[in-house]
Amino acid sequence: MKLTHNQAIILMVVVALMWSTAGVVTRHLEYARSFEVTFWRAFFTSVTLLVLLPYFQGREIFTRIRHATAPFWLSGVCWCVMFTTYMVALTLTSVGNVLVTMSIGPLLTALVARIFIGHRVALRTWIAILVAGMGIFYMFASQISEGSVLGTLVSLCVPLAGAANWTITQHSHDQGHDVDLIPAVLVGAILSTLITFPLAFPFQASSHDVALLAGLGVGQLAIPCVLSVICARVLKAPEMSLLALLEVIFGILLAWLGANEVPTFAVLAGGALVIGALTVNEIVGWRQRL
Repeated sequence: MKLTHNQAIILMVVVALMWSTAGVVTRHLEYARSFEVTFWRAFFTSVTLLVLLPYFQGREIFTRIRHATAPFWLSGVCWCVMFTTYMVALTLTSVGNVLVTMSIGPLLTALVARIFIGHRVALRTWIAILVAGMGIFYMFASQISEGSVLGTLVSLCVPLAGAANWTITQHSHDQGHDVDLIPAVLVGAILSTLITFPLAFPFQASSHDVALLAGLGVGQLAIPCVLSVICARVLKAPEMSLLALLEVIFGILLAWLGANEVPTFAVLAGGALVIGALTVNEIVGWRQRL
């Protein structure tokens, strides 16, 4: 699939909207909780990708997976952590809290890449990391007083695993070995399915719950992940980062309108600091590269 620049922007907006549906959908589950929620979404994601991958890349994709290098498998583990902790976090805290915490991913990535592979971090990015850190700290402080900090701690695993994933794949690229990200997503989904299966007992999901989680596996994760990789072939990294931020806005609005989950002042204030810092950092960096 070859896209023009404008088509890629529109498609990435649609991808962000698809990603953002997880929160509002989980608020309409009847009985499924915690690891069972994660299991069903990962299971349906795995099934979908097992169909899509051979269709788009041919059956030889499975041969390539069997002979993949260590960075590919490490990337799969990172995807597994992201898939698992994201859904668990949504069952522990508010949608807005999870999404705002996840949005610090690009800044954490810059920091992790600086520490482990020596990538230079610009002064503007250090400032953005500081400001975003203040926003997350403010959210943490308000939750500590409420005794509900666990959800945010679990949420932090998502951007941390994402930062590790990017650093691993970038280091592999620098060594002349590119990691095929879409099959790595499949590996992550399968690992998440296998890990959460025993933790999901006793299964309590109703047919209504399974139908909703199947929709998430197909429409919120498998398809948009494939589409985002296609968009990344056309869009620059700052464009991808800024458009992906729409997931936070869409997700909070959907949870507000579709599940009456009103974001707290701490989420709005902390989120404004995080998203503002990331937006300014990406725009300034973009202008400097023009």
